[in-house]
Amino acid sequence: MKKIVLVLGVVAITVMSCGETKKEETKQVEAPKEEVKKPVAEEEKEEANNDVVVEATDNMRFNMKRIVVNGGQKVKITLKHVGKMSKDLMGHNLVILKKGVKMNDFAQKANAAKDSDYIPADSKNEIVAYTKMIGGGEETTIEFDAPEAGEYDFFCSFPSHYAIMKGKFVVK
Repeated sequence: MKKIVLVLGVVAITVMSCGETKKEETKQVEAPKEEVKKPVAEEEKEEANNDVVVEATDNMRFNMKRIVVNGGQKVKITLKHVGKMSKDLMGHNLVILKKGVKMNDFAQKANAAKDSDYIPADSKNEIVAYTKMIGGGEETTIEFDAPEAGEYDFFCSFPSHYAIMKGKFVVK
């Protein structure tokens, strides 16, 4: 019996000593601090390009939301309708409005100007430049002198397209 108690005692001590876990200390090592650079304003990072190709789709989308050009130079914009739908169903153009002209107001007038490709004759003085209306597979190009530095709205004047097909024309 003494042997059994002795064996049980040895087993108990062994089990208890095996169950001990050591606490590991975890040290947080800080990574070396890098110099944080301030983000450059989007306008400063954008490269100006005075020869631009803008694509329009059957899904009522332009492939760009910003066109950035250099002031004091000629601007050439080519509009390509990369879709397949006809001009009367899914026509696209690109209209750049002068500063201060409200796009919504212009677009409402354009809706009623079907005979002139949705460019109201009495509102041409509100436009910097515009392309003709084109259908799927077509393209058109306009050239004009860049207006004064600043931001201008551009959009498609086909009825209801202006709500989605719009962006900023920026002159540096």
